[in-house]
Amino acid sequence: MEDRKDLAMRNQRSFSIEFKRQVVEELLSGESRPAQLCRRYNISPSLLYHWKKQYSRGKFNNEPTEEAALRDRVDKLERLVGRLTLENEFLKKGLQMSFSQPQRNGNLSPGAKTSSAVSGKGVDL
Repeated sequence: MEDRKDLAMRNQRSFSIEFKRQVVEELLSGESRPAQLCRRYNISPSLLYHWKKQYSRGKFNNEPTEEAALRDRVDKLERLVGRLTLENEFLKKGLQMSFSQPQRNGNLSPGAKTSSAVSGKGVDL
């Protein structure tokens, strides 16, 4: 089993940044189609598109494209919206649970008012 793992590790190729940039720029220029590039350089289509994504983000000593900068911004904002949505749902559930549970303080009558920690106003129980 280890022999296979060692063999796989030895066969893994590495490509220079200049080579990756050259291949992606050839793709973007329209000189060659993706399938032609993959055959010519013996690379997989997924690797080619991975390089294209890295290129658009400026990972190959090039300027990032405006599209990639906007995509990064959208991704960050979507993550923020998701986090805030989860936080909002958590707080809503906590608020619902706090009002649905009966008060354990025996000193309060059903019509008594208590001060709310959030708004500072009295709340009917």
